[in-house]
Amino acid sequence: MTGVMALMAVLYLGFMAFLIAYGFDTIFIVVIAAAFAVAQWYYSDKLALAAMGAREVSPQQAPELHGMIDRLVAMADMPKPRVYIADMEMPNAFATGRSPQHSAVCVTTGIMRRINAEELEGVLAHELSHVAHRDVAVMTIASFLGVLAGLLTRWGLFFGGGNRNNGALPFLVIWLVSIVVAAISFVLVRILSRYRELCADRSGAYLTGKPSELASALTKISGDMARIPTRDLRSHESMNAFFIAPALKSQNLHSLFATHPPLEKRLEQLAKISAELGRPM
Repeated sequence: MTGVMALMAVLYLGFMAFLIAYGFDTIFIVVIAAAFAVAQWYYSDKLALAAMGAREVSPQQAPELHGMIDRLVAMADMPKPRVYIADMEMPNAFATGRSPQHSAVCVTTGIMRRINAEELEGVLAHELSHVAHRDVAVMTIASFLGVLAGLLTRWGLFFGGGNRNNGALPFLVIWLVSIVVAAISFVLVRILSRYRELCADRSGAYLTGKPSELASALTKISGDMARIPTRDLRSHESMNAFFIAPALKSQNLHSLFATHPPLEKRLEQLAKISAELGRPM
């Protein structure tokens, strides 16, 4: 993950140096891109929960779910997030929020019906790992360059950027470079996303001490997802980066564009952790 972030930093600095060399007014675009990134970071929890139609539940409304989260946050020594349930058949869960103090964990009714209590605890531990490691903030920072390049491609050429005295060629070069930078940053963000998922699997498995339960949950979720109509999954595909398992998988699970690592790789890591802990899978 450090290597990916370092590559993004190098790409960002190189891109800014390129814009400055071409006489582009970088301040305007950077300010707009930063505003978008901050808004995404600050409102991500509200947008994600609204997109899922999730409702906040109290300890009285969902005592078992709150009890699991209470135990896990005590073990992890972290603030308790708000707890939400989304009434939908798709078996999934996600965490969101700009910091551990402003976070939420959401599970669907579909996942609560399909997996047992120990498996659900493994899923919740995975999601709490995302909260503890501030993954929303990490991914927002990582995606900043893509936002910057995308805005430059869409608006920059129309708002006085570049050295107009050199004719159309500089504008064309900047436009093409912006597309390339946006594409590269998109791929790097997806790579980072896959590493974050493996990290959350690992942290969640060590927190509960039961990697086999998380492995079982992931297997059930992935298998049951295949039985849900594609049109229903597609309506939630934009939430893939948040989910514990993608709603709609690409045909090639090893694609550079996947938000999650292949199930086989996740299970392999959990099997190694299980062996470390001396527990059977």
